[in-house]
Amino acid sequence: MQQLPPAASNVKIEISAQRPATPEITGTGVSVGGVIHACHSATIDQGLSQLNIPGLTRDTLDPVLQYCAELRCVADQASCPGCKRRTEMLGLETLDQFILHHKEIVVGDGAIRLQGQGTQTATTSCLETLAKQWSGENYWFWARRVIRKLRHGIRRAQMQGEPVAGDGETPSVILMEPQLADNIGMVARACANFGLDDLRLVSPRDGWPNEKARIAASGANYIIDDAKSFAGLDDSIADLNWMVATTARQRDLRKPVMTPEQAIAEMRTRIGRGERCGILFGRERNGLETSEVANADALVMIPVNSRFASLNLAQAVLLMGYEWMRGDPGRSLGRVTTFERPMAEGVNMGHDRAATKEELLGFFQHLERELATLGFFNPEHRRPTVVQNIRTLFSRMGATEQEVRTLRGIVATLAQGKGAARKGKSQVP
Repeated sequence: MQQLPPAASNVKIEISAQRPATPEITGTGVSVGGVIHACHSATIDQGLSQLNIPGLTRDTLDPVLQYCAELRCVADQASCPGCKRRTEMLGLETLDQFILHHKEIVVGDGAIRLQGQGTQTATTSCLETLAKQWSGENYWFWARRVIRKLRHGIRRAQMQGEPVAGDGETPSVILMEPQLADNIGMVARACANFGLDDLRLVSPRDGWPNEKARIAASGANYIIDDAKSFAGLDDSIADLNWMVATTARQRDLRKPVMTPEQAIAEMRTRIGRGERCGILFGRERNGLETSEVANADALVMIPVNSRFASLNLAQAVLLMGYEWMRGDPGRSLGRVTTFERPMAEGVNMGHDRAATKEELLGFFQHLERELATLGFFNPEHRRPTVVQNIRTLFSRMGATEQEVRTLRGIVATLAQGKGAARKGKSQVP
């Protein structure tokens, strides 16, 4: 049994005897991962209230978080249910292996059940969620987030932001020796705009962390908080399988040259099969050295005015981020809030719907009847051609059901008047 520091002496972590071993809060059966999940998914106070573990408060939570954040479970040869380390310890490398490891996986209300060869039963809300989350979450990563909230509170609470994808599911943005903290902040904002969650800094000139970068990020604090600083380029790209380097200058290197669109398409393919990818950006003053570009698998050259090809750092990141987001099938145009739903290309129908052919034909007949009454079709032998042109005109507009009703109201008013106007008309001999 492992005792925590004196500040949390009434809360202890023990390693269960079951296999695989689980680090648990003594006497509760609640895993460390369960505590992390509760406090990360909601606020810290809501998570603690939900857990309702005697002695576990804000004052005693930090050591529990540290246990997970520092991966002390590795030395204890233990892991938590739902953590990616658990599936790694069990040697489960595919979804098929994960299903076989269980006795049964119950999907949704239980109408679908996946039979395996194990002894435990698991549940999932739907098959899509299972396909995405079967390998588990990086609880140690979540623990670090909760630690920041616990110690520093939620900075700029009115600004909401969180990663849009799991670890490694988006390209890493690598800045080579960035000189200005303001530029790092603006890069972080561009990353947040377009869902690039992993920002890496190679030997930033003004050190890291840097409050100026946080200010320039304008609310993209989760990017700033999670940004990692490295002493050299090799360390920053060590875990990547494929990387591109951005450059405006032609290089005497025998490497593929890609547009942003081509590079992002290649990254999507590679990330889809489990590889990690990155985009290397150069210094503000003179970009990348050829020796640094040599580490890349391909070069990215952005279409620009050839006589003025220099982009600032945030602009270059933003352009690559735009290409990444543009290919995301789950993207929305503009913001999405409590009162604004996701938008896509095309006409915003709101709560309306497209008119049916029955409704359109009713409008055509109404309009043609009133036009005939008022002598519009003159000469009469031209009537079929004029009717055809009118129907073509209104069919092309793609009217909604509400718009058809409005048009019919206009025709009726023009033909018969409305309210006092109609009464006055009825008095005409």
